[in-house]
Amino acid sequence: MDKALGLIETVGFATTVTALDAASKAADVNLIGVEKVIGVDKAVSVTIQFAGEVAAVQAAVDAGVEAGNRVGKIVSGHVIPRPHDEVDKLIEQFSKNLNEKKQKEEQKANGTKEKNKK
Repeated sequence: MDKALGLIETVGFATTVTALDAASKAADVNLIGVEKVIGVDKAVSVTIQFAGEVAAVQAAVDAGVEAGNRVGKIVSGHVIPRPHDEVDKLIEQFSKNLNEKKQKEEQKANGTKEKNKK
């Protein structure tokens, strides 16, 4: 992979949204995944994953960590520049999980709209 992988692990939804917003505004990166984990720091954590050019991902992670810390708790922020090709498999899985989640949410929303029409 010629790009970079950026990770920001947060505690709390407001912290996650704030970090994601700041990271997305700071640089040209693509959100490739979101993972919830129960038990990190005895709470629910959310890890957001970005991909893009190395400098852009670094800027996004820095901005996201800074903004998230103003609202709540950031457990960690990390950038892996030019990860090994084997990491591409993990990135593909992140993207697949995110796409599947979006499809399920769209189907659920469409099903709710259909019920409301009746």
